[in-house]
Amino acid sequence: MGLKIPKIHNRIRFFTFLILGFSLFSLIGVVILLFFTNKSAIAASQFYGVGISGIIAALLYAFVQTGLSEEMLFRGFIGKRAISAFGFVVGNTMQALLFGCLHGIMFYFNTGILNAAIISTFTAVIGWVMGYINEKLSDGSIIPSWILHGCANLFSAFMMMFKIL
Repeated sequence: MGLKIPKIHNRIRFFTFLILGFSLFSLIGVVILLFFTNKSAIAASQFYGVGISGIIAALLYAFVQTGLSEEMLFRGFIGKRAISAFGFVVGNTMQALLFGCLHGIMFYFNTGILNAAIISTFTAVIGWVMGYINEKLSDGSIIPSWILHGCANLFSAFMMMFKIL
């Protein structure tokens, strides 16, 4: 499943991709929120306007409910099996497409087919980058993508908690 301490051989490359991944994840989240859906359609909307009182719930939501569960399923279970069966490029692409489609389906009823397709594409790209970070830069550990995913979800939750968007 990949729940192991990552072995990082090239720290500069690793942290470059981690920062790029976080920036991409956060930027795409803001773009999706602003242009392709409404605030009530995203999972973090449950924190809208609660301020600092929602910090514990937001941390649990970001790092356990969504971050850990999605990383274990997509990068840990599906990704590792697909990569083992089909090689890195095909296997990583498969898990990323499934990751993107799941997010697109969640938004379809609130946004329509075109916006859901755009959201699916954006999240698939993020899923591919996280798979790359895990498999190519972290010796197969899902912990880096878990941290990245959790931080990006926490960022979204904070945007809602403090009514920034």
